[in-house]
Amino acid sequence: MRTTRLKRSTVALGAAGVLVSATLAAGAVSAPAANASTAARHGNTQDLQAYGAAVAAARAAKAGIDWQDCPADWGLATPIQCGYVTVPLDYAKPYGKQIKLAVDRIGNTGTKAQRQGALIYNPGGPGGSGLRFPARVTAKNPIWAKTAEAYDFVGFDPRGVGKSTPISCVDPQEFVKAPKMDPVPDSEADKRAQRKLAREYAEGCAERSGTMLPHMTTPNTARDMDVIRAALGEKKLNYLGVSYGTYLGAVYGTLFPGHVRRMVVDSVVNPSREKIWYQANLDQDVAFETRWNDWQDWVAKNDATYHLGDTRAEVQAQWLKLRATAKADPIGGVVGPAELLSFFQSAPYYDSAWASVASVFSAYVGGDTQALVDAAAPDLSDTAGNASAENGNAVYTAVECADAQWPTDWQTWDRDNTRLHRDYPFLTWSNAWMNLPCATWPAKQHTPVNVKTGKGLPPVLIVQSERDAATPYEGAVELHQRFKGSRLITERDAGSHGVTGLTNPCVNDRVDTYLLTGKVDARDVTCAPHATPKP
Repeated sequence: MRTTRLKRSTVALGAAGVLVSATLAAGAVSAPAANASTAARHGNTQDLQAYGAAVAAARAAKAGIDWQDCPADWGLATPIQCGYVTVPLDYAKPYGKQIKLAVDRIGNTGTKAQRQGALIYNPGGPGGSGLRFPARVTAKNPIWAKTAEAYDFVGFDPRGVGKSTPISCVDPQEFVKAPKMDPVPDSEADKRAQRKLAREYAEGCAERSGTMLPHMTTPNTARDMDVIRAALGEKKLNYLGVSYGTYLGAVYGTLFPGHVRRMVVDSVVNPSREKIWYQANLDQDVAFETRWNDWQDWVAKNDATYHLGDTRAEVQAQWLKLRATAKADPIGGVVGPAELLSFFQSAPYYDSAWASVASVFSAYVGGDTQALVDAAAPDLSDTAGNASAENGNAVYTAVECADAQWPTDWQTWDRDNTRLHRDYPFLTWSNAWMNLPCATWPAKQHTPVNVKTGKGLPPVLIVQSERDAATPYEGAVELHQRFKGSRLITERDAGSHGVTGLTNPCVNDRVDTYLLTGKVDARDVTCAPHATPKP
């Protein structure tokens, strides 16, 4: 489900500051305080967590954020500023152990009168860092220019990520070593080997990050986001979430409906309890096959440029030949099927990768092996990048494993993935091994939040492409049904993941209008697709 999943070459499983008034601060605590003793007597964890979130938010509102120039090694130049917000590790124990979350911001580019507050961003994952969000302003990204006039752009690293009390499951250099096992098993022995790797990975998470694991949940990250809102001095949240960030937004909107001012969710994770997370990943396998076919059709249409075949079948044959070659003798000694898949899956993820992936593929078929090695092999000298990749995968695993109950019997996994692989072979087994640590997860697994409309929730704007591979279209429809008054913008005949970052005036203008005025269309909207990539 991760937006960053295209980095799976590094997967170690063989697969691929303004203060609010004292009145507001006091009010944030007083509402649930009466329930605290009752919750404690009855062991009502949800009430305790709600109380704890209010305590933490009130505390943060008093403290604010000590904004400073960002540390040099964060790569965030002035006028972007950085700081930390303190939150409880366990919201049921708000006066217990605390952790720090890294946040950054850039002020609105318009006048004081134009300013509408802070816009908080999450890019997905789980495990993605949002700290690059303010750079959209310094880079003068035209898509976000109007919104930047009205809002401070605020990013953060969620708990466990990057600069926010990071977790780890394995040594990063070991994590990126290649080649890894072919994710498609040839035998029961291959499956046993992959199961062993998944179990050892789960054990490594416990050994290296055990105290964090029970609390690495989406609801806790949503509570963290409410504390950040309070620390910013904002009475209500303005939010933009992409990919997994849509599920974070959906959970936030359920837990804190009266705290939402504006919310845009883009490329939507299906929030159904029955989908989080095991079934959602199976659904993903089907959608990836569809989008893989779309890319192959495009490559075939542009055979004059790429010379990989003028039909989908011919392009697929070239892919299978490349895969077989890498399996028999890893290319450059490091690029096997797992590494190939990690590189090639960026094409069904993002249209922006279509041409670059096709170019590398074409160069290889034309005799340039090094271009493929450079693109697909890990760089052991990039220790910072490798640590970031390992951390991202650790958070991805920890959050998905903790959010929900997963099947613990191997027969279920084997049956479901064997069946899917027959018709949808591109991603199925790779996805299975990536998630299999959840079958032997060494920490508590929770029940997903029942996402629904609560009192005070304003209209939420949902944006989705029809043929998204990572977050299939049905997820947007499901959230639209659950959030009453929401509006759905569908990008027809398109499938790139993350629609709001693409140039499509039909989408961009409506996102601007919503964030600037709060207005949505009288009914749902279907937009023509953004421009097809050029070869």
